[in-house]
Amino acid sequence: METEPEPYVRLATLRTLHRVIADLNAARSLAGTLQAVVEGAVTGLGFNSAVVNMVRPDGDLVVAAVWELGVEGEADEGINSLLGQIGSRESWNRLLNAGDSWGSLVFVPHDRGWARPVDIPVWGGGQAFVPAGAWHPDDMLLAPMYSFGGELLGVLSVDRPRNGRRPGPWTREALEMFSQQAGIAIGNARLRAEMQRALVRLEREQQALGASEESYRQAFEFAPTGMAITELHGESRGQLTRVNDALCRLLGRSRSSLHRQSFAELVHPEDAGQLRGIATENGRAEVRLARRDGGWLWVNLRNSVISDAVEGAVYLLTHVEDIEDRKRHELQLAHRASHDALTGLPNAAELKARLRMRLCDHPGSLPAVAQRPGGLGAFGGYDPYDPHDRYDSYDPYETSGAVAEPSWPEGHGGFADHGGLGSGGLGEVLGGGQAVDPGRGHAYGHPAVADGGYDHVHAVPPDEGGGAPQGAPQGGRALAVLFCDLNGFKGINDRHGHAAGDATLIEVAQRLQNAVREGDTVARMGGDEFVVLADGVDRARAKDLADRLRTAIAPPIRWENRTLRVGMSIGIGWAGCGMSIDEVLHSADELMYAEKRARANGGRSHRRAG
Repeated sequence: METEPEPYVRLATLRTLHRVIADLNAARSLAGTLQAVVEGAVTGLGFNSAVVNMVRPDGDLVVAAVWELGVEGEADEGINSLLGQIGSRESWNRLLNAGDSWGSLVFVPHDRGWARPVDIPVWGGGQAFVPAGAWHPDDMLLAPMYSFGGELLGVLSVDRPRNGRRPGPWTREALEMFSQQAGIAIGNARLRAEMQRALVRLEREQQALGASEESYRQAFEFAPTGMAITELHGESRGQLTRVNDALCRLLGRSRSSLHRQSFAELVHPEDAGQLRGIATENGRAEVRLARRDGGWLWVNLRNSVISDAVEGAVYLLTHVEDIEDRKRHELQLAHRASHDALTGLPNAAELKARLRMRLCDHPGSLPAVAQRPGGLGAFGGYDPYDPHDRYDSYDPYETSGAVAEPSWPEGHGGFADHGGLGSGGLGEVLGGGQAVDPGRGHAYGHPAVADGGYDHVHAVPPDEGGGAPQGAPQGGRALAVLFCDLNGFKGINDRHGHAAGDATLIEVAQRLQNAVREGDTVARMGGDEFVVLADGVDRARAKDLADRLRTAIAPPIRWENRTLRVGMSIGIGWAGCGMSIDEVLHSADELMYAEKRARANGGRSHRRAG
């Protein structure tokens, strides 16, 4: 810049200054802006060299841009070696405080060399004699650059004015204005750089989110197990808003039909309580869901709550796993444990379990209640010996005139195999796996027990006249125990082998089941011994039942073109509340042997025990 007497400034000089400031604001990057600062200080303000020291995040200053004019007036990058050199913030603060303030500028004359810290990058310098007012090689002119908020962004250092003199008032004011504009331009460039980095991050995050959503969609849609998403709030609360193909295949239903339903509408009525327990929270439950073909499918539901940072729990992600095979296997194992492998009848353990459920320890300790159809041991009031009671109208599920749904899984338990107190194990007796106290025969968790209203019907042995003994609780009912032993079975085994014996036992078991009432229990104790439980009969009817059993097995049994015959000795015992299971069975067993001895002693005549 040419020296002009104040306040006269050439118009060309103003044009140059305007151009370099425009270049500051036109730079498209932070690096370009810093380069425009040093070039503008050299070309527009009349200095031969300029350096920008930028403040780093740690507070120290680093040389970020340099520019210098050679002797021919062309750009010279000889001071590029300064790039990247660092000076501590503490040293820079000491230097700025040691100089003379020229407005916002700081001038450090050469005679204050003690103020120049050794860790601040410098250039030029040297010993020289200069006249008064001339620029010394060791003089320093610094222009701090600030943001709008007053934050120090960096320091512009200029050197060697082209006129050789220390800057006058006009040059100082121009440098102040230029450094202010440079601070604004650097702040804007930093903001643009941060915005660009933020946009890049946002784009990457969106790409990652899109990839994650696509991965989740594919994992959801093509998962080997059923999956569903349920709304937890709003008008669609509880409804399935999204299902995958695996769930549609499991239930044999289309997506459109499942979207209009909820798990509460699909679950088996007996499993609704388990479903409600995990309806809005993490958890799992094994329930039965309705298939389109009308069947029920055992599944394991595993819920995971999907939450939003603002609204909290929003969706419920449910995994639906098919456990039908496992459940079927469990039922088969339970059936094998409680039933005889040869005949399919309840075994001794199951017989004792059913007796235990029918008997309590103290017949006088519970309230006297009347028999209610549908209770344990109550069979809808059907009496096969009463001519006014039609067998074909008997409904074991009838309660107070209404037909109730059976409470055990389809095809398991109930009265289908003349199970008496339920044939599919203790859990199936109460429907849904209630726990049973083996000592008292009470079901824990049963609603009627919980409120004290369980209608236990006492088993009361009849007196010799056929009625209930004196002092028996009102509403008590007799439970006959018929202990049966085959006559002639050993001869079949010895003569024809065990295959013939097994065929005989299978046929006898079938005939006994066909001879008893629906609701009576026929069990195999082992060997050729069977036990029949007949609830609600008196002595006369028990003897009639024994005659029917003998008659049922009397016809010859055909096996491999051979005719096999067996008879049967029967002891009729009576179970009563307060008796132990062993006492009940031992009493009936003794009576059976008494009849067997009487037959052996009496020839053709026989005496029926009772």
